[in-house]
Formats: sequence, C-alpha cells, structure tokens
Amino acid sequence: MSDLLIENLGEVATPVGTTSRRGPEQRRVERLGDTVVLCRQGEIAFVGPPAELEQAHGPLPEAERLDGRGGTLLPGLVDPHTHLPWAGSREEEFAERLAGKSYLEIAAGGGGILSTVRATRSASEAELTGGVLGRLDRMLELGTTTAEAKSGYGLTRADELKQLRAIRQASQSHPVDLVATLLAAHETPPEYREDRQRYLDLVCREIIPAAAEEGLASFCDVFCEEGVFTVEESRQVLTAGREHALAPRLHADEFVDSGGAELAAELGALSADHLIAVSDAGIEALAAAGVTAVLLPGTSFFLMKHTYAPARRLVEAGVPIALATDCNPGSSNTESLPMVFVLAVYELGLTIEEALTASTLNAACCLGLGEKIGSIEVGKQADLVLLDEPNLLHLAYHYGVNPVAAVIKRGAVVHSAPSRRS
Repeated sequence: MSDLLIENLGEVATPVGTTSRRGPEQRRVERLGDTVVLCRQGEIAFVGPPAELEQAHGPLPEAERLDGRGGTLLPGLVDPHTHLPWAGSREEEFAERLAGKSYLEIAAGGGGILSTVRATRSASEAELTGGVLGRLDRMLELGTTTAEAKSGYGLTRADELKQLRAIRQASQSHPVDLVATLLAAHETPPEYREDRQRYLDLVCREIIPAAAEEGLASFCDVFCEEGVFTVEESRQVLTAGREHALAPRLHADEFVDSGGAELAAELGALSADHLIAVSDAGIEALAAAGVTAVLLPGTSFFLMKHTYAPARRLVEAGVPIALATDCNPGSSNTESLPMVFVLAVYELGLTIEEALTASTLNAACCLGLGEKIGSIEVGKQADLVLLDEPNLLHLAYHYGVNPVAAVIKRGAVVHSAPSRRS
C-alpha cells in the first residue's frame, strides 16, 4: 500500500483522545489550519504543518497525493445505531402516519416491526446481504466509515442468525466496517404473544448462545419500553448476553420513562439509545455510570413527534453523547449522518463541536473502538472524510446537501464525489 498525503486543506477538525468526551470536553475540537495528513500502512503517520513533514518523513516522492482543494478533513463518521439487514418496505405505513395514525396504532394493527419481520423471514441471506450492501453504499457516500448493525427482524433462531450472517458477509465485502448487535428481543413475535416468557427463554437459552458460538455479534440489545419488554425482562436478556460475552446496550425510554436508563447504568451498558422520555433520575444514573447516550433525532423527525431527547440536560449532567441514524424501514429511513448532524444542532441544541464529537469519537468509544478510530491522531486507523466545505461550521450552515468530497478508509481513497465548481 502506497503512502497517501492529503494536502491543500482549509482545515482539519477533530476531537482528540481514546475515551468518550463529556460535559465541556465534548465541545473541545481541534481546528487546525496549514496542516497536511500522511497515511501510511493504513494508519495516520503525520498530522501537522507542511514545513515539518519533510523533516519527519523525507520528500515522499512515491506518495499518492489527494488535493484537499481548500476543504475540511474530519475523522470518518461512525454510526452506532442502525438496523441495516431488513427486507420489504413500509411506505404505506408512512402514508398512514401522514393521515394521522400513530406509530403505536399502526403496530397494534399488525404493522410496524412485525411487518418487517414477515418480509425478513421470507428473504434469503443473500437477499438480506444485498440490501445491506446497498445501504452501505449510500452511507459511504455520506461519510460513514464504521457502523453498528442490529438484527431484530427475524425473531426466530434461524432468522436472527440469518440477519447476523448477512451483516458479517456485507462487512467483509465493503469498505464500511460493521459491528454486529443481536437484537432478538426487539419485539415478541405473534406465535409467542400468549406466552412471552417462552420467547424470552428462547432468546436467552438458544438464540444468544448460538450467536455467540458462531462469533456473529459483539453486543446484545433489547427494546426496553412500555408494551415491549419490561425492565426485569430486559435485565434477563442482557444478563444472558453478558454471560456469553455479548456486551449490553439497549433501546431505552423512547416513548415513556420505562426505567431503561437506570437499567443501562446498573449493567454498565455501552449505550442507552433514544432517551426521549428519560427522567432526571435516569440522566443522573447514566452520568454516574459513564454510559453513552446515543441520540437518534432522525427518528423524532421521521415520526413527526416534535419532541426530541433532552440533549442539553444530558450534556450538562456529564453524560457522553453520540449520534446515530437509527436507519430502519419504519421509524428512520435514512443513511445520512450529515442529516442527523443538522438535526442535532437545530433540534437537539448541540453545538457544532459537540455534534462532531458525537458523530466520531464518542460514537467510536461506545462501540469499543475509541483506541482505533474516531479522531485524526498519529497511530489511529486512517479513516477520514474530506468535505468540499472550507471549515467545520458549514456542516450545519450549508444544510440539505451532501458535503462529502472523498472518503478514505485505512489510508486508501474509497469514494470520490464528482468535482464541484467553487
């Protein structure tokens, strides 16, 4: 692999460190002018002024050069909450919501998650893999270089494992790295509605051990929510996952204060996600335990809820914040972290610097990858995004466009957008 030198940049913008930033630290972003970045053997080898480059590394006559054209270089974006392997589509439900039905009303009528379950059960592993690859193509074009991906639309042992294998297969054949999460406790399937404990036993005694034995997942998740799984049921699932080396994370307090945040803190989960209805006690528990709050403003936007997670309260309490798309067919049909970034600034009230940290370093850390990715520092993997904008502020200032000019993965350019006139 040849060296890659990225030069003629307007700005390099990055958080720094290998652990989650919280409170005032979350808005501390280095914004460097007169800077070049050298990638070597898949890692970042130099970040600094051009005048110091030759002294440190020689003239580099063989290096490939990427002209930044006055743009902004960021760490590769990290999406820590997606539901990528699904089949089917739910645009008709979207139309029903536009006509006034709620998400929960649609689900009660046989739609929602169970609609996607039916389609996903009918799909082959190859069909699911193809769907994931198409979504990854769009994510890459929008600057995502690493993402988490959940199962949860199979709800049988065979179909959950099928989804996880599709995640693995797609990750092996695409530049975007995927980290898999088992979400068998996403909903109770129809065949177990009269005996939910039997389904929980299936999840804990069969599905979790099988996923762990094949090495198909890193995490175990559960939808801890009123009408889905209670705190005690969620504890049962996540404890079983931890016994099989699947680290806990969970959907928590999306519609009502279910106690999910407190459970995440109790179990030392890597993240508690959604948190639209989180209580003050839940926020305090998350802060004390250092659990990352993964916020999904695209879901509130898509569901037209007009209520968003209390991001400012979370930041001020010292809870690390990460941002994610929640990419799924029913409640957030988007692959765009730049769109989520805009919503985080305009609707959640995050500063642009806080939103950058939430989309990079904090997102990486809640996937256990903070030592490897999430910032532009010597020794980290060279996952980078070049924007065709002159500085970081344009990520929110110039909205409704794709700002990505190029994406670098492990030191190689894996996506280039057509050149635009300045």
